[in-house]
Amino acid sequence: MYRIVILYEQAPDAEGYADHVERFCQPPNGEFRHGAVIGAPMGEPAHAYYAEFEFDDKKAFDEFVRSDQFMAAGRDVMERGWQLSSIGFVELA
Repeated sequence: MYRIVILYEQAPDAEGYADHVERFCQPPNGEFRHGAVIGAPMGEPAHAYYAEFEFDDKKAFDEFVRSDQFMAAGRDVMERGWQLSSIGFVELA
């Protein structure tokens, strides 16, 4: 299983994010999930919002990360001014 993990410094505005999800976050061979970071083991959480794409196999993952849809999603995030903490590609054991 493969994931794209996206962490935001601040939570995006709900209406704008709903539009973003509808337009860019429906991968043809995967799943998309997102939500607020609600806490941390100690102190304040380092991130405010979390999103992930999940794919069953490497082929579906590779196709999506190379797609126009994924590139457009990144451009949309930048144009909206949402600050990302990090983006990581993960292979689950």
